[in-house]
Amino acid sequence: MFILLIIIDPLLIVSEVISRLVIAVSFVTISDFTTSLHLLFYSVLIISVVYFVVRSQTRQLISIKKLLREKERTLLNIENQKAELESKNKSITDSLTYAQRIQEALLPSEDYFRRYFKESFIFYKPKDIISGDFFWIGENEESVFIAAADCTGHGVPGALMSMIGHELLDKIINVDKVKRPDRVLEIMNKSLEKTFNREKNIGTIIHDGMDIGICVVDRGKRKIQFAGAFFPLYIIRDNRLIEFKGDKLILGETPEGVSFTNNEIALMDDDMVYLFSDGYVDQFGGSANKKFMYRRFRYLLMTIYRFPVEDQKSVLEENIKAWMGDTSQVDDILVMGFKPVPSGRI
Repeated sequence: MFILLIIIDPLLIVSEVISRLVIAVSFVTISDFTTSLHLLFYSVLIISVVYFVVRSQTRQLISIKKLLREKERTLLNIENQKAELESKNKSITDSLTYAQRIQEALLPSEDYFRRYFKESFIFYKPKDIISGDFFWIGENEESVFIAAADCTGHGVPGALMSMIGHELLDKIINVDKVKRPDRVLEIMNKSLEKTFNREKNIGTIIHDGMDIGICVVDRGKRKIQFAGAFFPLYIIRDNRLIEFKGDKLILGETPEGVSFTNNEIALMDDDMVYLFSDGYVDQFGGSANKKFMYRRFRYLLMTIYRFPVEDQKSVLEENIKAWMGDTSQVDDILVMGFKPVPSGRI
């Protein structure tokens, strides 16, 4: 439409000029000029006007055509870049999906958890395709080890850290046969500090680590040991929540030689034990878009701890979904719950 207006408007002007000149020529011819010289003069004048108008219009059309070609090239480049980005995004997504399958293969399933504790659940909700939160379950003679951890970051960096943590736990507990959770943390801290806190050739220092809580359950002796690094343990019994706080130390960022606190707790029938990362309590949402916070989380657990474990998991999932609303998930979420000594079991 813009091009047509450019073409039509000057032509209308030329037409108007020619009409006026013809009238003028006719008038002049009738009134005063009778010689062919005057006619020739006005003819040349009209032709000159038309020539210059057409020439100007042609230049404009050439300029517009050049501009259109440039825009077409730009659009083609954008389309090519878009296709390239889509291809790269698909490749990255496919790689992350494959990494997710590898990570999930390393994590114990709920069915595996229930081989040791029939009444148990795992609520695991990664922020991205792969997660920096992980959990580990194993057995060492008469004791069952349950670990839950939150690695630095989430996504790819967190997932890489989680695989390192998983391998360390497997070696320390299954190969080296370390039985106390505080000693497990001390060895993990030494290994991570040695691995990540070394100065590289380029002069940088990598500061990566993890928060972690480890329980060791001896069902024969009806006791549980717990040690944590910025990771608490909740036990709910007889409508009372008992909190065991982890040490304010981060694995991988704590100097070698620092010891961790080992808590030893006598178990009672129907005790409900919870290990969890901070992803649930740090999630923003609600009408004021604030964090869920530990107070609400404790109240929620106190409300549901007598429910069947499948129902507890469902309530936790639905509650955080309702809390989030349209707010994006801010971190990986992990909550593990289990009854170490169900009613009637010794």
